Amino acid sequence: MPVGYFHVVFTLPAEIADIAYYNKAVIYDLLFRAASEALLTIAADPNHLGARIGITAVLHSWGSAMTHHPHVHMIVPGGGISLDGERWVHCRPGFFLPVRVLSRLFRRLFLAKLADAHAAGRLQFFGDHDGLSEHSAFATFLAPLRRKNWFVYAKPPFAGPGAVLAYLSRYTHRVAISNSRLIALDEAGVTFRCKDYRCNGRERYRTMTLDPGEFIRRFLLHVLPKGFHRIRHYGLRASAGRTANIAHVRELLAAPQPKAECNGTGADAAAPSDWRAPCP
Repeated sequence: MPVGYFHVVFTLPAEIADIAYYNKAVIYDLLFRAASEALLTIAADPNHLGARIGITAVLHSWGSAMTHHPHVHMIVPGGGISLDGERWVHCRPGFFLPVRVLSRLFRRLFLAKLADAHAAGRLQFFGDHDGLSEHSAFATFLAPLRRKNWFVYAKPPFAGPGAVLAYLSRYTHRVAISNSRLIALDEAGVTFRCKDYRCNGRERYRTMTLDPGEFIRRFLLHVLPKGFHRIRHYGLRASAGRTANIAHVRELLAAPQPKAECNGTGADAAAPSDWRAPCP
């Protein structure tokens, strides 16, 4: 859509990440559902934006050192269609939605969905977490998480749809580590570049060496369940109404509709006006 976009990140706390090891399909799906529901709900609230928004969400399960760190990146437009469908509602310059409000709703929604999944017998527990199969033990496990601050972060807006496409094209299909970060494989182990986000400046960038077995173990932590979709769309970007919604947004903004250069790709109607679908 021909508007500025924000980058919003929802992160699961370490306690949930620990049990996600054995329950990837269930917990990653709950992460998508709770994060999207929180964003759509707060955006629709007249006390905040009061509009229907669109979301493209991408799951990442790793940190820079390939540790297990489940979080979802969301690209959202800086505004939405008014609830009556008659106008485009712009967000405040440089500000999308209050992250504290988003965090609290995300926490409540996720924990409620997780408790339901446990009650339905959809979760498995092993090793140190084996006792969590019992209802009372799981309730005790969740109790402190209801008071903990959950991490939600909103980055400044992108400079239009072209920048969003450039970002997504190099970000959506990453794996836990790229070849460019690998430095050496020798007697010491596998050495690679990583970031320590607890530090700033040059101290943030460092190298790490792992035993080959540990390196492989960390890499394999991030293999997704078969058939799991790590890129999902919600709201105005949901597939069922995406083409009509984006056309409506262009009408509200008096923006020209894109001209299709190829037929049969299905991408033309949803693409920004400065983008053309490549011919097969």
